[in-house]
Amino acid sequence: MNPLVLDTHIDIRWPETPDWLSETGQCVDLPKMRRGGMSGAVFIAYVGQGARDHAGHAAAAARAEAMLRHIRGRADGVTTRFCATPEELEASFAAGLPAVLSAVENGYAMGHDLGRIAQWRKLGAIYLTLTHDGHNDLSDSARPRRNLNDSESEHGGLSALGRTAIAEMNRVGLMLDCAHVSKAGMMQAAELSRVPIAVTHTACAALCAHPRNLDDEQLDMIRQVGGVAQVTAVASFLKAPGANGVTQASVSDLVDHVEHAIRRIGLDHVGISSDFDGGGSVAGWSNAAETQNITAELARRGYGAREVGLLWSGNFLRVWRQVLRGAA
Repeated sequence: MNPLVLDTHIDIRWPETPDWLSETGQCVDLPKMRRGGMSGAVFIAYVGQGARDHAGHAAAAARAEAMLRHIRGRADGVTTRFCATPEELEASFAAGLPAVLSAVENGYAMGHDLGRIAQWRKLGAIYLTLTHDGHNDLSDSARPRRNLNDSESEHGGLSALGRTAIAEMNRVGLMLDCAHVSKAGMMQAAELSRVPIAVTHTACAALCAHPRNLDDEQLDMIRQVGGVAQVTAVASFLKAPGANGVTQASVSDLVDHVEHAIRRIGLDHVGISSDFDGGGSVAGWSNAAETQNITAELARRGYGAREVGLLWSGNFLRVWRQVLRGAA
């Protein structure tokens, strides 16, 4: 039986979003998902880091919520389904319908209004990525923005507001994603959260020293709290640039990172994502139509159906279920 293949991080063009039900120039659209055997996709309401004032926060919130509504509207209920729970996702898979899911990237969109967390969950979002590039009022970022006058560390990890936001995420059942978060912030968040965390698009620092990658101590923390780290198809996360300054990575390089994480923390804490249309693309997995090449490489290395299923969705679904069970 084919596994439920869930890509946990895909960006969309905004606000000029093409009709994704037909073939487009984007990495992900419905025809490509069908050709590649991609069962579901978490589309992202992405907000770039901007001015941390009332106007900036208001604009970011409006953008995030408009994107969440748009993503929900992408599913017509006939050829695709919008899913906000693991059970809905599995029912969509059983019916042979590609699933549309949503999440918010960058807690900057929250501003200081904790009520937005419950609002996003009601709109169907399944996780919140706490930061993006650049510190926000919740946490330090793994990549400070010099053009925003970021210091190397502003909060020493999480801020007091960030800690309160995590408690509220736990309460309403919104998964905490620590991609883009500084090491200190990620370690603190993992310890603080009552439920396991995810890192939805990252790779292994032991194989490629990139500020967005997780070192072995961070991977160990993922295992300790029962979380999941999703290795992603961003070439610069997977390999250092060549002599010409260009990074060329492949499906094999991505699976090397998957295997490092498995050796370090065990199969049950590792997954896969693309970051398509947000920078993700490697030779052999440059769009959703080539998704089966990842499965083929895993099979070539001796992974069976159960293991492949855990990497593509099973481990992420376990964490998601624990988040929902832990909600008040």
